[in-house]
Amino acid sequence: QLQLVESGGGLVQPGGSLRLSCAASGFTLGYNAIGWFRQAPGKEREGVSCISRLIYYANSVRGRFTISRDVAKNTVYLQMNGLKPEDTAVYYCAARVTSSLCVLSTSGYDYWGQGTQVTVSS
Repeated sequence: QLQLVESGGGLVQPGGSLRLSCAASGFTLGYNAIGWFRQAPGKEREGVSCISRLIYYANSVRGRFTISRDVAKNTVYLQMNGLKPEDTAVYYCAARVTSSLCVLSTSGYDYWGQGTQVTVSS
């Protein structure tokens, strides 16, 4: 059974850092597209970053967030630096198991994790 499990969220002060992990089981990430998304209270879920053979970032996080993949651990990471209060949200990872096309839209992703809360506050 395919499963994605996020971890690494928490409470951090503005300017701080967190590293989120997305561990996959039941399939090999390989070069399938894996995306990170976030949803703040009262807002729609938005794309943050995506990795396949290419990497994409939303404008709001470019230069602060870094996505990476560890093939041996079948895990995708999101290193978040310079965190701001507006980064506060539940962060989700998602996988496209039949495509390596990287998109920051929620549509087209086949499997989602349960989410991990990130709170940026002093």
